[in-house]
Amino acid sequence: MLTPLHEIHLALGAVMTDFAGWAMPLRYGSEIAEHRAVRTAAGLFDLSHMGEIEVVGPQAGRVLDHALVGDVSAIPVSRAKYTMICRQDGGILDDLIVYRLTDDRFLVVANAANTGVVLDALRARVGGLRAQIRDRCADWALLAVQGPRAAAILADLTDAGLDDVRYYAIRAATVAGAEVLLARTGYTGEDGFEIFAAPADAARIWQACLAAGSERGLVPAGLSCRDTLRLEAGMPLYGHELSVDVTPYEAGLGRVVKLDKADDFIGRAALADRAAAGVRRRLVGLVPDGRRSPRAGYAVLDPQTGDRVGEVTSGAPSPTLGHPVAMAYVDAALAAAGTTVSVDVRGTREPARVTELPFYRRGR
Repeated sequence: MLTPLHEIHLALGAVMTDFAGWAMPLRYGSEIAEHRAVRTAAGLFDLSHMGEIEVVGPQAGRVLDHALVGDVSAIPVSRAKYTMICRQDGGILDDLIVYRLTDDRFLVVANAANTGVVLDALRARVGGLRAQIRDRCADWALLAVQGPRAAAILADLTDAGLDDVRYYAIRAATVAGAEVLLARTGYTGEDGFEIFAAPADAARIWQACLAAGSERGLVPAGLSCRDTLRLEAGMPLYGHELSVDVTPYEAGLGRVVKLDKADDFIGRAALADRAAAGVRRRLVGLVPDGRRSPRAGYAVLDPQTGDRVGEVTSGAPSPTLGHPVAMAYVDAALAAAGTTVSVDVRGTREPARVTELPFYRRGR
């Protein structure tokens, strides 16, 4: 599948890749340069592969309270919440952002590879409640401007007072003359905005953002740097840190589970049991002693016995920090910050130190 910006990506010389069935830009030039631009100035991303699902109706909030682990009906209008949809056994089907657009209209944004799964699960969980689940993927293009200069770049393009758009908020606005939904969310660890636009308006908004950012250091940015940015920020990626074999508690995201909300929800009993019993493994950060990067699937070993005690889920050199970083699931007994473990890097045991996440925090 092609996003509305496909021809622009080709014209910019992007290296394209298949991602969840979508042709997406991996990089336009140097992925390290794109990464550093987002940390110091701004990057412009095409995220039109993400899935948009509307839940609409007088009982839309109750449907989402039943379907998801969070207290969705408590989200104020024009605000958003990070949450998850789980199986009955507590395994994670996907992590989501839910925006409340009006009292009875919610926008659920799912990961590209899981959109169909989320759509089917939501439809199956409506029951007799008065709400409709609508597939809106074809109706939205999604762009993101991320970085410390994002607000300055967008300020001349929008009628929205950006200081009034708080973190995890959304509002109707005009950007480059197009009617959009403007949200202050992102997946890079930086300040920034996501722009939900009609597909026919995507190219105009993209070009306007590039022009407005040309003297402020903005560059088009691809999936490759998006991955290292989210890794530095300790943000999980479905299929790596999150899966049906993991509950939110192992992933260190138990805070999103609202066991005490009024309505019962799918997975509640299993998640309550897991919360009470504790977890046998935890998601941690790893900082290797050497320069070789642990990669997804590499074994984490007990440095004394050599026994396998975990597995790397994501790893790469950190352009910001200047050394490799990784995330891994390890036995709870070895999950304390400062613990030394080993990583099997292509047959060589490389020492690494367990550290708290994130590796990078804006302003620190």
